[in-house]
Amino acid sequence: MESRTVAQAAISMAMTSTREEEMELKDKYRDEGIQALAVDYGGEFLSSLQKVVERAVVASKREKLIDDSSHSDGAVAGATREALVQIMPKALGLNVGGKVGIARGGTHVAVAIFFAIGLLHRNDVAIGLGHRAV
Repeated sequence: MESRTVAQAAISMAMTSTREEEMELKDKYRDEGIQALAVDYGGEFLSSLQKVVERAVVASKREKLIDDSSHSDGAVAGATREALVQIMPKALGLNVGGKVGIARGGTHVAVAIFFAIGLLHRNDVAIGLGHRAV
């Protein structure tokens, strides 16, 4: 399994609009040998960093995308943090809302974050992507 394929799955999961679309995509990727999930998130960016990382790790464990080892926790946490850092220049001091998509294929774990960023009705969008090997 190539890291690019796993990264594409994570990005697609993060960009889903509905739970139904999310479930269909999850089933499609399962048939291709990729485990995938998505987690919604919203709030003030800076105070949310730790919560986004925690949600990504907890969801990955709950969906059995990773095992219960600190190595696996660190892979998901590190990839999530890497994705957040890519969004940071646009999002500091503003509110964000969107999804975190996580995918695993073989030894590759990818985390994609797709957020609307803004204040009131003036929104921008950003996507960040992180990858680790487990």
